[in-house]
Amino acid sequence: MLIDCHTLSPSQKQYWLQHLVGPRPICFASTVDKAGNVNLSPFSFFNLFSVESPIVIFSPSRRVRDNTTKHTLQNVIEVPEVVINMVAYDMVQQVSLASSDYEKGVDEFMKAGFTKERAAIVRPPMVRESPAQLECEVMEIKSLGNKGGAGQLVICEVLCAHIKEHLLDADKLINAKQLDLVARMGDNLYCRANEESIFEVKKPARPGIGIDSLPAHIRFGRVLTGNHLGQLAAVPVLPERDPNYKNEMIEALHCFFGGTERQKRVEDYAISLLEKNKVTEAWQVLLSISPKNEHDRNTRQHTNI
Repeated sequence: MLIDCHTLSPSQKQYWLQHLVGPRPICFASTVDKAGNVNLSPFSFFNLFSVESPIVIFSPSRRVRDNTTKHTLQNVIEVPEVVINMVAYDMVQQVSLASSDYEKGVDEFMKAGFTKERAAIVRPPMVRESPAQLECEVMEIKSLGNKGGAGQLVICEVLCAHIKEHLLDADKLINAKQLDLVARMGDNLYCRANEESIFEVKKPARPGIGIDSLPAHIRFGRVLTGNHLGQLAAVPVLPERDPNYKNEMIEALHCFFGGTERQKRVEDYAISLLEKNKVTEAWQVLLSISPKNEHDRNTRQHTNI
């Protein structure tokens, strides 16, 4: 299906793009106007763009329905400071409530039941219930247009960060699985980055050999997926069959199965090793069914007969 954005209305573009670009982290922004009135609102057009200088950007876009601007944008124009409060699962319903279009001057801290905490540097208050907060200075506001749906990029330098002590491990590093952050998808959908959904993908220490360098019987295997091939191809040097490698499972599979059934069962076993991140063992298992090894095995069997 081809979706031509030039033929879509702003609301249609919003539908497709917010479904396809996700999950998106949430910037729960607290700001103040020049009179000191506080505003608190979430934005999912948000991410980290630099660490030197430390820059985050969020976009309180012009409303699609009526092309009006949001109080957050008006506030950072008047007072170029913001606290970006990270959103955890146990506060997501309150955050959703704070996204309501309250009148100017209404305190969303009060409406959503959050507690104000004084920031160390900037004027807007922090959300005490948030697991972490970024105090930021607004460096620039870049408008991407004046039509409904047009982004208004708020480019922020992070001055300091706060994080709850219980989210740090013994080495004072962040335990990502305990942060329990949430992110936005399309419509009313969210996703949750908790211990059950977070997984690790190790980066190659050196450039990997690449999928194009895999032996044909592995690259074009019957059950190996792109993820499995990516793991195997991340090794820096093409492994060779270790003649001293012994594995009872492999011996049993070669004893009881032959042909395509043998290859499928060996690949299934290799997959179980890859899922445990045992890449070296998986390589040895798959090399046991290389064409050369199959030829040598058949020769030995014929000689024994």
